[in-house]
Amino acid sequence: MSTTRFLVAGLMVMGLLASKPLGAQPAPSAGKVLRIAMTASDVPTTSGMPNNGYEGLRFLGYPVFESLALWDLSRADVLAELRPGLAERWEQDPSDAKKWRFHLRQGVRFHDGTTFDADAVIWNLDRFFRDGAPQAEPAGAAIVRGRVSGVASYRKIDDRTVEIETARPISYFPYLTVYILFASPKSFEEGGRDWGRVAASGAAGTGPFRITRFTPRQSVELSRNDNYWDTARRAKVDRVLLLPIPEANTRLAALRSGQVDWIEVPPPDGVQPLRQAGFNIVTNSYPHVWPWVFAAGKAGSPVADVRVRQALNYCIDRDGLVALLNGTAEPSVGFYNKSNPLFGRPQNAYRLDPARGKALLAEAGYGPQRPLRLTVGISTSGSGQMLPQPMNEALQESLREHCGVQVEFRVVEWNTLLGGLRASPDQPGWLGADALNISLVSSDPSQMARWFLGANVSPRGSNSGHWVDPAFDAAFTEVETATDPQAVSAAVTRAHERLVDGAPWLYVVHDLNPRAMSRRVRGFVSAQSWFQDLTTVDLQ
Repeated sequence: MSTTRFLVAGLMVMGLLASKPLGAQPAPSAGKVLRIAMTASDVPTTSGMPNNGYEGLRFLGYPVFESLALWDLSRADVLAELRPGLAERWEQDPSDAKKWRFHLRQGVRFHDGTTFDADAVIWNLDRFFRDGAPQAEPAGAAIVRGRVSGVASYRKIDDRTVEIETARPISYFPYLTVYILFASPKSFEEGGRDWGRVAASGAAGTGPFRITRFTPRQSVELSRNDNYWDTARRAKVDRVLLLPIPEANTRLAALRSGQVDWIEVPPPDGVQPLRQAGFNIVTNSYPHVWPWVFAAGKAGSPVADVRVRQALNYCIDRDGLVALLNGTAEPSVGFYNKSNPLFGRPQNAYRLDPARGKALLAEAGYGPQRPLRLTVGISTSGSGQMLPQPMNEALQESLREHCGVQVEFRVVEWNTLLGGLRASPDQPGWLGADALNISLVSSDPSQMARWFLGANVSPRGSNSGHWVDPAFDAAFTEVETATDPQAVSAAVTRAHERLVDGAPWLYVVHDLNPRAMSRRVRGFVSAQSWFQDLTTVDLQ
């Protein structure tokens, strides 16, 4: 039996096993209560900068806390773009491209009734960017700084205007501001100036929902904010109950039994039976890559050799993995989808080509007498991780079968893996691995800079593999400073070609963002984004 068929059969057997019922959950309040099963192994933190990756931001970020710019999640047919959020508008200083001015929206209040203004903006920026500030939050700061690099300074101009200066001109800086969320300073004071106590009750944000009940490791309940500043986007449901259920078949059982209305990432073998049973399966293209991040800058690692990284990209069966996932993903051969006009024309066209892979490995000194051995850190579950263990086992077998590569896994909990990705590849947090497996976002040039720019190597930024390529950096200097859209697109294309040929990642698949819902759920728009708008959702 082939590896892929064996894994599919294994998953089907798992699906036939009786899943244990969910633990006792708090009885939801009266009214329309939307119950969502997340893939996270724990409730994301509730202090105003959630952990658990972008799934945390999806469910305990934007629904409760907002940013100066927000994502437009109103359409399913186009890639989500920016829209004004807590800032009505912004502009780059024409005389100094490092400075951005944000004009704040009037009439916005936090859930505790206090006013959102420039003082609140500066207070939150100090929380994340000023070491030693009374309100400094190390955990939240680590998340924000990993996503938002290049902030040099900021100041209040007046009650409605804030200026942020970057360390260098960054044309895409508004795309970075979406990852700075704003919580009420009053929450911090009422929590005794202790972020742990703030999280226990839930901080106050400005969003369409507010935190009303939190049971550690079990659930968090959000209630509609009837005073939400955007009256056209006030929520239709009364409550949202979020439940961390990391095991896919347990989520499936919860949906089938009516314990939840919506599950993230149904098991692939359960998709067709769910359809036949009358559940809605929602998929859509979105900016998501599922790779191995190579420790390209780690001295002594075999993946420091570009020939090894390229070889591994020729040694895996992406089509077999898509079959394992029952068509809920598509092959990845670069950071962008191959159909993206910005993909370019790189020299390497990755596909399953064992002869090419073996030849490159031989050039690097590896073969039957000296097989390549790799250690890869993976998680048991987590935000956007699909089915990390079966998928990685398929890759392990594919590399062994096609190119004789031997892979050993170090399996850790999701947040442990995230912590490793914020460290340098030679630090203990990287688990002594040659690669870490994590799903990552590819929505816009800011994300390309985040993962690959030489200036953003961890722990300063999110280039956790420490891949540094002068040609990529040169192309991105033009991206950051150009004002002509065609020049920007041409530079992004050149940068992407370097990402393919430099192979800082093992490109595996692009996820199609599957979720399953009861037919009671109405009004959901599957945006081409990691984030989704819960305000449009209603229950029949």
